[in-house]
Amino acid sequence: MTDQIPEEPQEATPSSQHDRLLDHEYDGIREYDNPTPGWWSFIFIVTAIFAGLYFVYYHSQVPDRSIFDAYEAAAAADFQREFAKVGELKPDARSLQTYMHRADFMLIGKSIFKQNCVSCHGAQGEGLVGPNMTDDYYKNIKTLDDFVRVISNGAGSGAMPAWATRGMHKNEIILVGAYVASLRGQNLPGRAPEGTVIPPWPKYEAPPATAPAAAQP
Repeated sequence: MTDQIPEEPQEATPSSQHDRLLDHEYDGIREYDNPTPGWWSFIFIVTAIFAGLYFVYYHSQVPDRSIFDAYEAAAAADFQREFAKVGELKPDARSLQTYMHRADFMLIGKSIFKQNCVSCHGAQGEGLVGPNMTDDYYKNIKTLDDFVRVISNGAGSGAMPAWATRGMHKNEIILVGAYVASLRGQNLPGRAPEGTVIPPWPKYEAPPATAPAAAQP
C-alpha cells in the first residue's frame, strides 16, 4: 500500500476564493463562502437607520406628528370646505348637543382646538395656563350654549381671548365649543379643578331617521 502524497495547496484567486467550500458541514450540507454583496449590506444599513428615525419622528408622543394626526387634519380641512353647503350653524344648546354626536363635525372642532387652544388648555384639554376642560368644574359655563358666548367674547379680563374679533368663523366657534363640551367627563390629569360643578349636559336624543321615499309606480 502506497502512501498518498498530499497535494500542495494552491494560492486562492478571487474567483476560486469566492466559490470555496467552507470546512463546516451540517447534516451532510456544505456551503460556499459567498459573502453578502456590499450593495445589499449598504441598503440594509440605510433602511435600518431610516426606520429608526421614522419611528422616533412619527410615533413619538409629540402632538400633530403622527399619521393619525395628519389624517384628522386632512379630513377636517375637507369638511371645512363643505361649510358652504352646510350653511350657518345654530349656536343654541340643542344644536351643540347634536354636533357633539357628529363625527365629521367633531373632526373640525378638534382641528380648530389644536390650532388655537392647546397653548392654554393642553393638547387633550387637560389644562395648562387655562382651565382643565375634561372635568366637571367650570368658571364661566353653566349651559352648553355658554361655550359659544365665552369663545366669541372672551373671559377673565382678556385671559381668554375673544375669538370672534380674531377672525374665527362663527361655524368654527360653534364646532370648537361643541368639541370642548364633548371633553367633559374624561377627567384627565392636568390643571387642578377651578370654578364650580355644574349639572350634566342634557341627555342626547338622536333625531328620528328620515324614512326613504316611496318608489314611484
